[in-house]
Amino acid sequence: MAQIVLGVGTSHSPQLSSPPEIWHDHAARDRRNTFLVAQDGEVYTFDQLPLRPEWAIDESRLTVEAWQGLRTRTDQAIDRLSEALNQARPDVVVVVGDDQDELFLADGVPAIAIYWGETITDIPPTGEELERIPAGIQAAHWAIHADKPEPYPVASGLGQHMVENLMLDEFDVCQASQQPSGRGVGHAFTFVRRRLMRDRLAPMLPVVLNTYVPPNQVSPRRCYALGRALRRAVERYPEDLRVAIVASGGLSHFVVDEALDRRVIDGLAARDVDSLSTIPRKYMRSGTSEILNWIAVGGAVEHLRMDVVDYVPGYRSVAGTGIGACFAVWS
Repeated sequence: MAQIVLGVGTSHSPQLSSPPEIWHDHAARDRRNTFLVAQDGEVYTFDQLPLRPEWAIDESRLTVEAWQGLRTRTDQAIDRLSEALNQARPDVVVVVGDDQDELFLADGVPAIAIYWGETITDIPPTGEELERIPAGIQAAHWAIHADKPEPYPVASGLGQHMVENLMLDEFDVCQASQQPSGRGVGHAFTFVRRRLMRDRLAPMLPVVLNTYVPPNQVSPRRCYALGRALRRAVERYPEDLRVAIVASGGLSHFVVDEALDRRVIDGLAARDVDSLSTIPRKYMRSGTSEILNWIAVGGAVEHLRMDVVDYVPGYRSVAGTGIGACFAVWS
């Protein structure tokens, strides 16, 4: 039978793949963001956040030199994850990620979806579309896009089997076997291919959760149960496959919430289903909602031991915006 032999969790923010000298561009976009979910789960504008002294960040942490140290740590952590994936030699890499108007249209986002076509293609932006992208995100494009459209092999048989088994397990799953014209696979998946898989491309199986787009986002409790069901489906597959499963995204952003991140990390390490399942829904918004991808993988890897490679609170502004970057391996 197939078995999940490795779990991986990785943040995938453009901040991780752009040079520190340009992180000010990410902070400038934060300043224009009118929907910043802070440490109390409420929404603030950029200018409102530093008015709370307990949230304000000292400017000594916002120099290019300080940022270079953070970038070095995240690069080293990503290298560790890539090496763990290489050493596991998986036959299939299941990636649990979210979609942000990429493969699915914003007004037609399924709560849970599995893509099981023979291939899925990364379609990089070009021309005017590329020119409209902010400089900080353009600088990180190498981490999520090739220079031209690139098809990825998909574990189609396992994907179809997984859809069927999840339906029997009472999960209503959207299934897709054909890529809509002009719609590319999301950055949650291409980051894993480019920065973790690198030149060791195994067939991928995209499991897509709606974490971002209201009102049908999955709940933390449902995500953990889904992870358990994914593992059961894998173990029912008759072929002898080594499967790795990856959580892509998170943790807290665009406002860093170290307390929330620690709750998630500790809950995953301890397999504390109650703690993970009862995170208030108000926190699971904007970029922070990608924590749900981690919770789903946590349910799938209960039989493995978690090793936190690093947690890097990557502040980029006095308002506490940035990325709570986390990297972990279950083996």
